[in-house]
Amino acid sequence: MGGLLDRVSWGLAFLLAVTLGLAPFLPEPHILQKLRMLADGSLVRPIDFFDLALHGAPWGLLLAKAGRAWRLRAAASDRR
Repeated sequence: MGGLLDRVSWGLAFLLAVTLGLAPFLPEPHILQKLRMLADGSLVRPIDFFDLALHGAPWGLLLAKAGRAWRLRAAASDRR
């Protein structure tokens, strides 16, 4: 899994998060709407779960890539 994260460029991960992760932009990004629905307990339809997964995946990729970079940097500094 780490090798796959290393092959995805930071630019592509950021572009996916900003475009697919926030689309549609108006009236509000889907990810924010779905997270709000999840928080208040109204996320019940299967399409809403699919939307949350679809629009959350690019953010998950970006977070996983950042976490891996942080862990690799910490491991490299421990070896010194």
